[in-house]
Amino acid sequence: MLIDFVLASLHHLLVFGLIAMLVAEASLLRGTLDRQVLQRLAGIDMGYGICAMLLIVVGIARVAFGIKGHDFYLHNPWFHAKVGAFLLVGLLSILPTVRFLRWRKALAANPIYVPDAAEIAKLRGIVRFELLLLAAIFVLAAAMARHGGLGL
Repeated sequence: MLIDFVLASLHHLLVFGLIAMLVAEASLLRGTLDRQVLQRLAGIDMGYGICAMLLIVVGIARVAFGIKGHDFYLHNPWFHAKVGAFLLVGLLSILPTVRFLRWRKALAANPIYVPDAAEIAKLRGIVRFELLLLAAIFVLAAAMARHGGLGL
């Protein structure tokens, strides 16, 4: 039971870490992108990637070692929807990550480099959509926890 508690706690903390990093990225993409902000975006995005990978590892551990057992998860359509939404967030995060790395490289070559405003706006929209999907994941998690009790 202690293992389940630790895994659940880590799972929730990592989700909140993801949200915090996406909110930070969205906020930074609203302002002026100077050298410091571009470097900060790349660092936050790296933390976001690490957090997402840890979340996957902890999630798999919950399925394998959690109290509910793997049958609960593997036969639960809400779990599959939740994982699908998480994968979509992961796929969407590829473009901002690639752009942040390109911006960092461009900044190294040209210390006064500033990304195109349209590109910044596009990335801001993607990050906001990722946040909306994370909100949907919370709803799917609630449905998943009540599998069989929703009357659907």
